[in-house]
Amino acid sequence: MAVRHRLHRSELAVPASNRRMLEKAPHLGADLVFMDLEDAVAPDDKEQARRNAIEALRSQDWSCCSVSVRINGLDTPWCYRDIVEVVEAAGDRLDTLLIPKVGDPSDVEFVATLLSQIEAAHGIKPINIHILIETALGMANVERIAQASPERLEAMVFGVADYAASTQARTTRMGGANADYGVLSDPNADGHRTFHWGNQWHFAMSRMIVACRAYGLRPIDGPFGDIDDPEGYLAHARAFAALGGEGKWAIHPSQIELAHQVFTPSPEEVEQARRILQAMEQAAAEGKGAVTLDGAMIDAASIRQAQVLVDRMEQIEHGGSRGGRHEHP
Repeated sequence: MAVRHRLHRSELAVPASNRRMLEKAPHLGADLVFMDLEDAVAPDDKEQARRNAIEALRSQDWSCCSVSVRINGLDTPWCYRDIVEVVEAAGDRLDTLLIPKVGDPSDVEFVATLLSQIEAAHGIKPINIHILIETALGMANVERIAQASPERLEAMVFGVADYAASTQARTTRMGGANADYGVLSDPNADGHRTFHWGNQWHFAMSRMIVACRAYGLRPIDGPFGDIDDPEGYLAHARAFAALGGEGKWAIHPSQIELAHQVFTPSPEEVEQARRILQAMEQAAAEGKGAVTLDGAMIDAASIRQAQVLVDRMEQIEHGGSRGGRHEHP
């Protein structure tokens, strides 16, 4: 089965065409770094970016984070060479491949089959797959896609910008709020009505998260484009976390710590979760199925919620499963 317990609170996007950024990336503190061969790279730079990614995988120390490569889309002329050349040259250093614009389970199955053949030919341990759900077709098929490759599929990422384009949403922002998306309250006694903003992406995020949780995958949120708006980033990340998300992209190093701030449980949350577990352990010893703690009832469901949070914090405190495939060069 695919690795499902890595820390991915922050996923740093790095254009593989930028060697200077590739050199810095492993040491910036992100849980995962993905070298981008797709949207961040101009067509004329695709082949050089691929070579840069291979060189970075082979020459740099990735022991402090997980490392991935976002390949070009399956409908482009660069996709198969991205997979073949990167995996043959540096597959032993690679934790995952990130597939963009997945629309059907067969997209995942194609990459998984190609990986299996390359791994067998070169004696490489299995490489996991992350996928981007960023089209209307991908969202329509998200539950089927989540089941496509249990032995490799590790996480899904919500790609808000391409999803907006695919659904013809009336926005040009990369994540964040939309002033047109909201509702008016009924008039009060003075006839005044209040406009309440909503989250335009709530349905899409929630549907992808449910599909992930149903089939054991990790849900990750994609980019927030305004790097000068940390409050906006935090608000969007908190909304995703509230729905059950585990992490978010950072398209600039300044967003890494913001992601950790949101997706790391607070000391107060951890303490409360441990108190719940202790209270239920005592209740079980007394033959009780539920007890009251701080005026609120807790039961078996409370145990499951608390245990998830405590397990996550212990994973963070022990450094997660970073750098499992690669040692110092």
